[in-house]
Amino acid sequence: MKKTVSQAIKDRRSVRVFKDSKIKSNKVKECIHNATLAPNSSNLQLWEFIHVNDPVYLNKLSKACMNQSAAKTASQIVVVVTRKNLWRKRAKKNIEFLTKQYKENSITTKRYKLALKYYSKLIPILYFDFLGILGVFKYLMFQIIGLFMPVVRQTLNSDLRIVAHKSAGLAAQNFMISMSEIGYDTCPMEGFDSLIVKKTLKLPRGSEINMVIGCGEREEKGVYGPQFRVPFEMVYKYI
Repeated sequence: MKKTVSQAIKDRRSVRVFKDSKIKSNKVKECIHNATLAPNSSNLQLWEFIHVNDPVYLNKLSKACMNQSAAKTASQIVVVVTRKNLWRKRAKKNIEFLTKQYKENSITTKRYKLALKYYSKLIPILYFDFLGILGVFKYLMFQIIGLFMPVVRQTLNSDLRIVAHKSAGLAAQNFMISMSEIGYDTCPMEGFDSLIVKKTLKLPRGSEINMVIGCGEREEKGVYGPQFRVPFEMVYKYI
């Protein structure tokens, strides 16, 4: 019986020990495709997903993850990477898509011009920087504008890094819920040496590791006890 979204969410657990069995790469790839459908800032999609099935690379990544069991016993590993440095290419892709839609009369002239201005003018203002200097200038400029109207105030390079990681986190959750839906298990790991992971996967300088996710089928001992969450009333505010 196919799981509902709520069932997949509830069944998902961070599995620390996986069975010594193989999972299907094509199924994992389909779940990664679902990850790419996640909402993300400005639809820039500043992410990449490295799907690792090669035993040599799995062993190297396990060592980079301090040989924790969730990595050491994983059948496959998915590394979620942020690529803030690709903002120009991603903005260009959006413009190409919008232009195609406009030529096919799928969007109005007004919407097309607004979107074109957004990707060709505003995105470069937000993302272009030089040694962090322009970021500080933009930050001060937006704080002044904010005295008169609501504005986006998080314009520093560090702020935009957070934006990219938030989007990648949403994608990672899509992936893990999709894996749960088909009966596969995952464990998102933050205990890793990011420099070794980048070197192992030959990732470019502008990339950052958002998450390393072990994948497989859970051992009974792989889930460390019942799930605990603080009382809902502690985190829920209704206005």
